[in-house]
Amino acid sequence: MKNVTIVIRNTLLAFLLLGTVIPVQNAEARSSWGIGASYEVRDSDPGNGFGLRLERGILSTVPLLDFKMRAHFSYFSEDVESYRDVQIPAELGVFDYGLAVTGGIGFGLLHPYVGLGLGQERFRSDSDEPVLDFSEDSIYWNLYGGLRLPILPLVSPFVEYRFTRMMGADEVDYNHNSRIAFGVTLSF
Repeated sequence: MKNVTIVIRNTLLAFLLLGTVIPVQNAEARSSWGIGASYEVRDSDPGNGFGLRLERGILSTVPLLDFKMRAHFSYFSEDVESYRDVQIPAELGVFDYGLAVTGGIGFGLLHPYVGLGLGQERFRSDSDEPVLDFSEDSIYWNLYGGLRLPILPLVSPFVEYRFTRMMGADEVDYNHNSRIAFGVTLSF
C-alpha cells in the first residue's frame, strides 16, 4: 500500500509540474507542442526505467533556432541482490521530475539540441532489513544534449544523454549520475 501511495503522489506531482509548461507561451505563438516517451538507462542503481515529457516551443520568432520548454518525468525500478555492500535483497526505485529549457538547430534530418534543467529526484529503498529501508528527496540540476530525427512531420525519434548533479543527498551513495534515453516525440 505504501508503494502505491508513493506512485500516485509522484504521478500527481508530475502532472502538476507538466501544467506549469502551459503559461510559458502566449496565444500568438506558432510553435508546436510535443509529447514523448523514452526508455532510459542510468549509470547508478536502479539502472533501467522509462520517461515521459511534454514540450512547448518558445521564442518562435528567432530564425533557424528551436527553443523549447520541457517538463519531464522518469521512473526507475530494480530488484537488487545487495545494496551498499549489504548482501540483502532490496527493491530500489527513483522518481525524477523537473523543468528544462532546450535550444536546438535543424540540419535537414538531423536536429541536435542542448538543454539545462532543474528538478527533484526521490530515491527509495525497500528491504526486509531496516538499514536498507529508506527514502530521500534531492533537488538537482542537469545538462543534456541530444539528437532528433524528424522522419515524419509529426514523429521524431531521439537519443539523449543527460548528466545530473544532486544537491544535498545524504542517504544515496552517489552525488551525480548520467543516463542515455532512446525515445519518440509526437508533435501536434
